[in-house]
Amino acid sequence: MLIKRSPNGIDLPFSSEITPREIYESRRKFMRQIAVGAVGGAALLEMAQREAFAQGGGAKLPGKLNPSYSTLEKQTPFKDATTYNNYYEFGTDKSEPAMYAGTLKTHPWTVSIEGEVKKPLTLDLDALLKLAPLEERVYRLRCVEGWSMVIPWVGYSFSELIKKVEPTGNAKYVEFVTLADKKQMPGVGSRVLQWPYTEGLRIDEANHPLALLTFGMYGEVLPNQNGAPVRMVLPWKYGFKSAKSIVKIRFVKDQPRTSWNLSAPNEYGFYSNVNPDVDHPRWSQASERRIGEDGFLSRKRKTLMFNGYADVAPLYAGMDLKRYY
Repeated sequence: MLIKRSPNGIDLPFSSEITPREIYESRRKFMRQIAVGAVGGAALLEMAQREAFAQGGGAKLPGKLNPSYSTLEKQTPFKDATTYNNYYEFGTDKSEPAMYAGTLKTHPWTVSIEGEVKKPLTLDLDALLKLAPLEERVYRLRCVEGWSMVIPWVGYSFSELIKKVEPTGNAKYVEFVTLADKKQMPGVGSRVLQWPYTEGLRIDEANHPLALLTFGMYGEVLPNQNGAPVRMVLPWKYGFKSAKSIVKIRFVKDQPRTSWNLSAPNEYGFYSNVNPDVDHPRWSQASERRIGEDGFLSRKRKTLMFNGYADVAPLYAGMDLKRYY
């Protein structure tokens, strides 16, 4: 199917090597409190995510490796993956999310699932985590700006949630609505996008097993700047399609209006599949730079159609992918 991951496992950095000592020792103290039952499981997720927001690691969130959906490629260093981010709610510079996302409060957190479904639900984090067994999948992630990463994510196929809520025959699309709180997210006050940030998929895309409802990375809970506490990861699409910090999932009849498509429709189409043959109006998409490989002087590599995930090609059979970009 796809390619299998290296048997060497995940080489996690020590928190003391990537985090200021006072933060690291504070985390160690917190984990000792956990050991004696000072806080409960839900509080563990919240406090670990808040401690982890800048550069460090959080609470462990393991998942059983699914080798059918994991690449053998060298993984992006944890520090790079957590300090070079697009998350405009916390700033437009790549370094700003790691600097400012500590204001994000991830507990309590609920996600409502509504619209064209037989069983609408509102689930808290604990319920979402228990919905299906967690898996680890090492995915390539390609950004529309021309850079890429390889990250081990933890979650389960979004199709598990779809089965739970039983969409009606009218459900043709899925819309993802993310948190937009000016008190927690300084970037929400800007006019760079319409808030809240929304994204969408056709329902057959959302049902594809590669579409991952994600709670962690590198065997730990998601850091705030990477979309805590729950996000989507869609490895065959450009990164902005993978909505972060999701609060609402709507099953709808009509194609949802998505944030970047509203802001610049000539640059960001609804589908936004990785396609080296369709250039962004301001730059080529034929090659990419892998973050963590020799800095900005790293040699570019050829971009693959669907980011190398050819299994999704039948979803678009007969479509003109230059028109439906």
